[in-house]
Amino acid sequence: MSVRPGFNQHIFGDTEFWVPECYIKLEPKGGGAQGLVCAAVDTVTQQNVAIKKLSRPFQNDLKPSNIVVKSDCTLKILDFGLARTAGTTFMMTPYVVTRYYRAPEVILGMGYTENVDIWSVGCIMGEMIRGGVLFPGTDHIDQWNKIIEQLGTPSQQFMVRLQPTVRNYVENRPRYPGFSFEKLFPDVLFPSDSSEHNKLKACQARDLLSKMLVIDPQSRISVDDALLHPYINVWYDEQEVNAPAPGPYDHSVDEREHTVEQWKELIYQEVMEYESSHGRATSSSQPSPAVNNEPNGTDPLR
Repeated sequence: MSVRPGFNQHIFGDTEFWVPECYIKLEPKGGGAQGLVCAAVDTVTQQNVAIKKLSRPFQNDLKPSNIVVKSDCTLKILDFGLARTAGTTFMMTPYVVTRYYRAPEVILGMGYTENVDIWSVGCIMGEMIRGGVLFPGTDHIDQWNKIIEQLGTPSQQFMVRLQPTVRNYVENRPRYPGFSFEKLFPDVLFPSDSSEHNKLKACQARDLLSKMLVIDPQSRISVDDALLHPYINVWYDEQEVNAPAPGPYDHSVDEREHTVEQWKELIYQEVMEYESSHGRATSSSQPSPAVNNEPNGTDPLR
């Protein structure tokens, strides 16, 4: 019996799927470090589809310059060069995130999980509200000091999880009580309450920030809970969040050696495919610029 209207639950091993009711006959096909893939049938289109359950990928380098927004408020994250997948084995370095947005657990070399990005998002959100970087440290030590000066010294339960040398430094710093979020983000920084969304209030924004900007990652809000927070969930679309993931990008294309004209041809074909998939009329008789520039009209990709 589904407890989420419009969705059905499927469990394969220790992996749980919640998928829209239109997808039936789920059958696991394989998995790996990135997650599990299942085949399914879309009852709307009668097509076979692949549904992927990702193993909590996280970005590791969220900052304003890695985020772009279109005029319709569609947001995309750029530059996944430092991205990781939770659960994989790799060396976790404290230098993976641009300093101003670096989570405390990264600064202190504690290791980290997917909610390392929650801290970065909180820093970005706070910067948008205040109009300036929240924690503008000049190095990793100053970065830590900037954090505790505003948010306060963390609890002893947090301290005991630090490496001995790091713990010795942190415990010997002056103790700071921190400021309330009403002081850090006063009402004057916020626009008037929205008449369209009565939940978009300064108090709700502060509440979300207070749950994201938590020094101890074990007490920090999760991604799933953040999506359901009153300040965010006015835009929450469960079918969008749980929709099947798009097909993986073929990185081998970028790794091949091509001439300038061959790259032009690849780009041209990509544009044509995009135009076709979005229902825009294209002229099939129009040759691509790359082919046109080749001697004797030969195809540069052959």
